[in-house]
Amino acid sequence: MDSCLPPLENALSDTTSASPASLFKTPLHDLHVELGARMVPFAGYSMPVQYPAGLMAEHLHTRSAAGLFDVSHMGQLRLVGPDAAAALESLIPVDVIDLAPGKQRYGLLLNEDGGIIDDLMFFNRDYANGGDIFVIVNGACKVGDIAHIQAKIGTRCEVIPMPDMALLALQGPQAVTALQRLAPGVEKLVFMSGGRFTVAGCDCFLTRSGYTGEDGFEISVPASQADTLARALLAQPEVKPIGLGARNSLRLEAGLCLYGNDIDTSTTPIEAGLNWAIQKVRRTGGARAGGFPGADKILTQLSDPAQLSRKRVGLIALERVPVREHTELQSLDGTVIGEVSSGLLGPSINQPVAMGYVSPEFAAIGTRVNAMVRGKAVTMEVAAMPFVPTRYYRG
Repeated sequence: MDSCLPPLENALSDTTSASPASLFKTPLHDLHVELGARMVPFAGYSMPVQYPAGLMAEHLHTRSAAGLFDVSHMGQLRLVGPDAAAALESLIPVDVIDLAPGKQRYGLLLNEDGGIIDDLMFFNRDYANGGDIFVIVNGACKVGDIAHIQAKIGTRCEVIPMPDMALLALQGPQAVTALQRLAPGVEKLVFMSGGRFTVAGCDCFLTRSGYTGEDGFEISVPASQADTLARALLAQPEVKPIGLGARNSLRLEAGLCLYGNDIDTSTTPIEAGLNWAIQKVRRTGGARAGGFPGADKILTQLSDPAQLSRKRVGLIALERVPVREHTELQSLDGTVIGEVSSGLLGPSINQPVAMGYVSPEFAAIGTRVNAMVRGKAVTMEVAAMPFVPTRYYRG
């Protein structure tokens, strides 16, 4: 989740691509400025890339305590009607119909060639009994995503954008400690579940989820209440504000894809190693096999890995040289075999880590390859992901 832009590091450092006057502002913009954030253009918004403590400190604080992220640039929408689940299921290779009320799942919006239009999260807020399916999509993709969804299934269910809602993420091992002071009962939630809570007097819908690899929560709140909520959370001793820079390094250490870097419309879920997101019921032989865009191609790749021409892998550099996105990858004999899609120095493990795509014969754990950094070969080893163990709370 979280981009639909050119590589994030470039986007975060590009402060000239849009004039401040042309950028949207989240409901927390004034708070970010008050807290000393360095603001940059991102997804058409003015967003905080880091605060005075800096990216490294923010990253490590989230891993050890709790960090508060403004992700209000993301798109939120509701799908309403008795056919909402079946309708959404026609667009993604995921089991929507059998998702229980109160539960959330990761999904992939696909084009007819099986390429990924966007990745998203969806939650069953008891749509079958007058509720809805709540969907969160990436910020820079949201206009196109909503138009696509409306065009494809708008006659089967109501597609209702939610532009008046903000979105905050509270992440880290002490997130639950901080949040339960303001909203008793949230500690009973487990990973990928959620519900409605009053938090510091604010009307919130929250899920126990996030995109850092840590335990934590994502909180949808009316834009008019976002500042009140954020200040109440930041008043908790465990919580500090965290910018987009650390959000990126945290998700990379967790082995999570960034849309626009690691997945895009030229990538299938199987090439990206997202097989786990396709439940058995949607696979060949399943009760509702296929029926989604690009199904023939994707199910063929799933059943016959020999059909793949590339695979996403994790990479750790064997010397202390950060390897960035778009860096060419070569075999040890100098043959071009792929490219890095995301890369940086992993603050938690103090080693350069990356994700990239390589020819399948170079995808086995332990395989050594060379990344060509400014003409110099930096040896990297294919490694299991996540690079830092995830700590989702499953009860």
